[in-house]
Amino acid sequence: MCDEFIHPGLVEDPRVSRRTFGLIAAAAAGAGAASAAGAAAPKAGVTEKDVLIKTRDGTADAVLFTPTRTGKFPAVLIWPDIMGLRPVFRDMGRRLAGAGYVVLVPNPFYRSKDAPVIAGKIDFGDPKQRELLLGYRKAMTDISGDASAYVAFLDAQAKTDKKHKAGVQGYCMGGALAFETAATVPDRIGAVGSFHGGNGLVTKEPDSPHLLIPKTRASFLVLQAQNDDQLKPQVKDELKAAFAAAHRPATVEVYPANHGWCVPGSQVYDAAQAERAWSALLQLYRTALV
Repeated sequence: MCDEFIHPGLVEDPRVSRRTFGLIAAAAAGAGAASAAGAAAPKAGVTEKDVLIKTRDGTADAVLFTPTRTGKFPAVLIWPDIMGLRPVFRDMGRRLAGAGYVVLVPNPFYRSKDAPVIAGKIDFGDPKQRELLLGYRKAMTDISGDASAYVAFLDAQAKTDKKHKAGVQGYCMGGALAFETAATVPDRIGAVGSFHGGNGLVTKEPDSPHLLIPKTRASFLVLQAQNDDQLKPQVKDELKAAFAAAHRPATVEVYPANHGWCVPGSQVYDAAQAERAWSALLQLYRTALV
């Protein structure tokens, strides 16, 4: 779970500035100019549509991204961080769809409020905003039901190629939700990406995400933040042991960046390490979504 140490101060949701574009371009130089441009601007050839999805608890608002070009494509579910569905996660969904995926980004807090649950700047250091967001998280009482509904919605799309496995990726609290999604629909999820998922991936509770690994049939990419690792350095080793025991292929790595580094707008956003993580994610999907 997130706290004020992990998410210091204000979190903005900017369109990419000239400075940020320069950082992204430099980070992506080894991967080619197209990658840098894809991170900085809306992706051409992608259809974006706001949708409503029936779940066991009600109706979730979400956004669907679909490549416009002819063909069918693997499906991917993106779980946002503790601050929910907002423009920066639309940017991520659009970018991923441009790479050839049918992408759904839900509002995980639909039980409490339509997205964005906090408009404009979010100050996770503000006790009132922090408690509001944590309250929305506590109201998520049927994650497996939500995951099933979201994957079923993706599978119902005309451009989803169900001959290929689906992917799921999550940021911050979304890392644990990605694990639960893979355990809920193991026949569909072939790849899981967790980015700065925090130490909540391994807990002493009976529902700890790492205990779900044997129920999955996916390949995993778990990229931890350096400050999460400093707090609980044993988490990475327990994750590696759990993956090995379950015979699940997995990469578990600590990145030289702090919790939240993948999400533009965070005070700790690191463009170079975010691009590195994005490249690792695409490589996972290329090899595991077969």
